[in-house]
Amino acid sequence: MIIDSLENVADYNITERLEKAFAYLQENDFTELEAGKYEVDGEDIFAIVDSYQTKAKEDGFWEGHRQYIDIQYLVEGTELIGYSNLEQMNLQEYNADKDLAVFTGEGDFLNLKAGDFMLLRPQDIHMPGIAVNDDNQTAKKVIVKIKVD
Repeated sequence: MIIDSLENVADYNITERLEKAFAYLQENDFTELEAGKYEVDGEDIFAIVDSYQTKAKEDGFWEGHRQYIDIQYLVEGTELIGYSNLEQMNLQEYNADKDLAVFTGEGDFLNLKAGDFMLLRPQDIHMPGIAVNDDNQTAKKVIVKIKVD
């Protein structure tokens, strides 16, 4: 897991697919882009733009992915995002069509603000979209999905 500001991406030694994904984030203004799925490089790299209300922790769930790496980039708002390592979680179900694994367990929560990203590999279980201080607010996020080699 990596959490940082998008302006620091050049500091990381990254793969070609990750480089394309970060370039997509850096070269586009997402403030006016409508919610939806956007192709970057076929099914190898695509982006999902989403606007939503943050929620209470008890309304969230722990999730992970096997086929894709996530870059969760917050465009507007703030949110907490939960993090835990796969080894500390209990798998409840996996939907291969959606590449969505649901887990139970405990983790730590980190604060993301507009301009921050979190890179999540398959071993990084997460709970996104959680309200900061139980103060639900509107947030906008771009989730770039990068196929695992």
